[in-house]
Amino acid sequence: MGVMAATMVPTSDRLPDVLPAGRLLADGRPEPALRAELRRVPSWRNAVTVGAAWAQVAAVIAGAVWIDRWWAWPIAVVLMGRSFALLLILAHEAAHRLLFSDRRVNDGVGRWLLAAPGLVPFDLYRRAHMAHHRDELGPDEPDAALYAGYPITRASLRRKLTRDAVGISGWKNLRPLLRGAVRSSSRRTVAPVLVAQAALLVAFTLAGRPWLYPLLWLLPWMTSWRVINRLRVIAEHGGMTRSADKRCTTHQVRQRWAARFWMVPYRTGWHLAHHVDAGVPWRNLPSLHRELEAAGWVTPALEWPSYTALWKALSAR
Repeated sequence: MGVMAATMVPTSDRLPDVLPAGRLLADGRPEPALRAELRRVPSWRNAVTVGAAWAQVAAVIAGAVWIDRWWAWPIAVVLMGRSFALLLILAHEAAHRLLFSDRRVNDGVGRWLLAAPGLVPFDLYRRAHMAHHRDELGPDEPDAALYAGYPITRASLRRKLTRDAVGISGWKNLRPLLRGAVRSSSRRTVAPVLVAQAALLVAFTLAGRPWLYPLLWLLPWMTSWRVINRLRVIAEHGGMTRSADKRCTTHQVRQRWAARFWMVPYRTGWHLAHHVDAGVPWRNLPSLHRELEAAGWVTPALEWPSYTALWKALSAR
């Protein structure tokens, strides 16, 4: 994968200028007929998906309680990091209004059943995320600190992941929620998060195990989820640059089952396609990606063969 010095941006020889082509417009978005097809929101299928996500969360917790051995609890903490990936990536879909065709249902499920249990204020996240999509890596990029400076040294990446794994990054993210809970100006924004966390604590208490909330909810959110989230985020935009060409703002990584299980469920790993057209629901991102490949806009030379290969390059300064 050829890159310019001190950046992860692909060199110009890896960015063929072929659009418009096939069924794609000049910016890579599908032509109207194809776009209408790809933008259909399968509400009932997504309802099953949300239920299945929560079933997986419950299975991890129930499995740890049933096994009840010392080694089962650390494994459960790690698996619960994946559980937050399930909930919050579906919350991301709801933030784009692509989870349910009815907006009230979409926002209600996204706010109360997905984002709030994951300690994310849904409306605040939506505003920040839409700013991200309006101008990736631009001056108003809300996540600039997560993407900037790559490639970094391996020691630097190790320090970042260590801070994530031991809860330092988690505490940094928890403090604004705690401050928001006591400030009248922001209490309404964080209220769904507070209600959801209280409901979870009550549920664990009624089950006779209130200690499961700090052990298998708060602890994974502050530790294993932070590691998973950083690895995913830097694989999406680490070291890229502001550009009208989404191939310069967003990495494309070949998707494999292990990564899709742990880090990029619900096809979020087809992230370049998502940034080409953020109105395409998750189920159809591979179809849009295939159109981009067929047009010659995405080539094998542009695609990273694996996440580990990309992480190595991101830490090879």
